[in-house]
Order: sequence, then structure tokens, then C-alpha cells
Amino acid sequence: MRRLLFLFFLLILLLFAAAGYTLLVPAGPSSETFVDITPGTPTMRIAALLKQDGLVRSKFVFLALHLAKGGTIKAGEYRFDHPARMAEVYDRLRRGDVYTLSLTIPEGSNLFDIAARVEASKLGTKAAFLDAAKQNVSLVADLDPSAPSLEGYLFPDTYRFQRTSTPVEILATMVRRFRTRSAEIGLSSGYHQVVTLASLVEKETPIDFERPLVASVFSNRLSRDMPLMTDPSVIYAALLDGRYRGTIYESDLQADSSYNTYKHPGLPPGPICNPGIASLRAAMHPTRTDYLYFVAAGADPSGHSRFSATLEEHAQNVQAYRRALRSSGSR
Repeated sequence: MRRLLFLFFLLILLLFAAAGYTLLVPAGPSSETFVDITPGTPTMRIAALLKQDGLVRSKFVFLALHLAKGGTIKAGEYRFDHPARMAEVYDRLRRGDVYTLSLTIPEGSNLFDIAARVEASKLGTKAAFLDAAKQNVSLVADLDPSAPSLEGYLFPDTYRFQRTSTPVEILATMVRRFRTRSAEIGLSSGYHQVVTLASLVEKETPIDFERPLVASVFSNRLSRDMPLMTDPSVIYAALLDGRYRGTIYESDLQADSSYNTYKHPGLPPGPICNPGIASLRAAMHPTRTDYLYFVAAGADPSGHSRFSATLEEHAQNVQAYRRALRSSGSR
């Protein structure tokens, strides 16, 4: 009898030792390993996946730990790159510490810029992103029924996405951010005109206090049926046609694109980039001026835009701009 009791207690001690070893001694991969837990996956299946990938030594001890600690295991993709104790693995799953990739979209980025950043961040291909942006205009149908694409409605910000995110999921997230931020500044109607105008302003000056002045020039020209004659729209037309060569040529100015604001009066058919808050505010509240012309800050080495109400004043500003170019050593 004593022998049986001794063997029984010895077995218990061995089981506790094994459980302790399983719980306390780190386990895990020697190289980067990803585990994707889809929504609704049973805990037993999760434990089996972790055991299969060598992240835990026993699925049964993992289940026991789950019962003891409680909580809900969050769905998502997890990245493991070093051995860890089972409790650490479990706590990561319970916190939802999923693996994500960072994607930063600067103000003024257009669809082509964003697509390139998506591909560079290994979140998909440029082609797939551009196709999705054209095919899923329903994401903004309530804001802008005539939107030719999602251009203008992908809010510039820093995002974090899972590796498995689809182009549509990425686009939907950016559109939601636009909805939130635009609502914060009181934009609730006239989205097409405001966002299109804001995109032109965004491309013409990087200086916040100048944006309402640039918006006033465009608004004044629109009210007088004058062509906007803005170079960024010509560049965008060339990008859409796949013929942009890094600078504007005479053939670009003569191109019969609806985005060519030298040939066609009024706003272009849609935004030419994705504007930030400052440009959206400027488009909503242009400064009241009599300005009809300006030399853009981005082209002027003096670092500021030059505004004028008459063609004569504009000619003088152009001459001053050229002198500034010569003084800076530019041609």
C-alpha cells in the first residue's frame, strides 16, 4: 500500500513538474513565425495551432491556463520571433497584441502616391490598390455621388494595418478617418466642391496661413467664370493618362482632359489629391479678397506666394519671382 501511495505521489509530483516546466520555461520559434486566428476559432483549435507551431509545449496546459486566467482570446494575426513563457503568449492573445504594418500618408498625396506607399509597406500591389479605389466609390456615395474615384476622401494620417488587410479594407479605414475628421471641422454638405477645391489649395502652397488666400483666388475666378489655370491639375491629368514626365510640357497644357484647368473653366471633375485639415478649412472659409492671380510658394525661392488683383500686378510678381530665381542660382 505504501508503495502504491509513494508511486501515486511521485506521479503527481512529476505531473506538477511537467506542468511547471511547460508553463515557466520559454518555448517558441528560432525564426519569425505568424499565427492567424480567425474570428470564432474555438479555444481548443487555437491551442492546437500554438502547439503545432511550437509556441507552447502542451495544448492541454494552455487550455488549463485559459480556464485559470479567463478572458477572451482576440482574433487577428500574431507575430512571434523569440521564445516566451506560456503566460506571455496567452497574455498577448488576450490583449489582442496583433501584428500590424505602419502606413503613413502625407497631406497632398494622390492615389498614385498612396498606392506606391501601400506596396512599399508590403500591404498589397499598386495595381490592386488603384483598381479598388476606382471600383469602390460606393464608400463615399452618400457624400459625393459623382465622385470618379476615392481621390480626396482618403484622409492623410498614419495608419496601422494587418498584413492580411485587403485594399478595400485599407480604403474603408481611410474613408472613415476622413468622415470623422471632416465632421470635426463642421463639413456636412457640399463635399464635392469643398474637397475638390481643398485638393487644389493643398497642392499650391505648403504654408497654412496662405491656404485661405489661395482658396480666395480660386473662388474669385470661379465666380467670374475664369479658368483656374492651376498646374497641379494639369499634372494630375497627365498622371491619369500615364504620360507625366516629371515636368509640364506644352502638350500637357493643350491636352483635352477635363482635369486641364487651362482649357476647361470651373473645378476639375474631382479632387486631385487628398487634402489635410488646413486645406479643407480654407476651402470651406476662403479669405475675402479681390485677388485673381498668384505665384505659388512652392515655385518661389522666397518661400511665400505672391498675390495680386490685376494682371498688371501679377506680371510684376512674376518678374519678382524670376529675379528671386536668378538670385538663388536657379534657372
